Amino acid sequence: MIGQSNMAGRGFLQDVSPIENEHLFMLRNGRWQPLADPVNYDRPFAGVGPGPSFAEEYYKAFGREVGLIPCADGGTTISEWAPGGLLYDNAVMTAKLALRTSELKGILWHQGESDSDRKEDAEQYIRRIVRFFQSLLRDLELSNRTPILIGELGHYLGSYTGGCDYFETVNQALRDFAGSWDQCGFVSAEGLTSNPDFLHFNAVSQREFRRRYFNAYCDVINRLSKDEKGDSK
Repeated sequence: MIGQSNMAGRGFLQDVSPIENEHLFMLRNGRWQPLADPVNYDRPFAGVGPGPSFAEEYYKAFGREVGLIPCADGGTTISEWAPGGLLYDNAVMTAKLALRTSELKGILWHQGESDSDRKEDAEQYIRRIVRFFQSLLRDLELSNRTPILIGELGHYLGSYTGGCDYFETVNQALRDFAGSWDQCGFVSAEGLTSNPDFLHFNAVSQREFRRRYFNAYCDVINRLSKDEKGDSK
C-alpha cells in the first residue's frame, strides 16, 4: 500500500462495520499481526482505507491468507517518493521484510492530490511515476507480471477549496501511465464521495473502492495470463 492519505485511509471508523477475518494480516514492526483498522497508521487521525477490504475480497476469491504492507504517508508529493528518498527506502525495506515470509502479489497505489496544486507538478507527474515504478520493480526484484493498481483521484476535488486545481491533469497522467503498462490496472473513482473536507474518500466509498481495486487486480492477472498463453503457442 503506497501513496498518500487516501491510501492510508481517512474514512471515519464509525461509519462502517469493522472487517473481522482471522486470515487477514498487516505488517507491524516487521511481523504479521491480525488485521485491524487503521492498518496504515501514519497519523493519529488515520482511518478506513481501501487495503483491508481489498484483502477481504482477495481471500474470498482465492482462499489464501493475505497480508497488507502499509507504507502510505499523508500529504506527500510524488517527488518525496523519488528513489533514494526516505519514503521510497522505507517502502523497499518494509517490503523486503515481508518477502522473508510471504510472496508479494501486487502493489496498490493512490497518490497525487499533493501534486495537483501546481501546474508544473501536475505536468511532470507521469515522468515521475514512471521513474518511481521502474525503480521499485528493480529494487524489489519483481517481474513485469506483478500487478500494479493505480487509483484515480476523487472527482469531488473540483469542490475542494484548498488547492488541487490541476487534479484532472494528474488523473489523466495516472490513466495514461496505467494504460501504457500491461501489468497496470486503472481504478476509477467515478461516483465516489468524500468526507466533509472534499479531500478524502469517506469510509463507505473506501469500501466500494476496494471492490474496484480488486476487480482491476483480476483484470490484470487475467490479461497477463492470456498473454502468457499466447506467448507459449
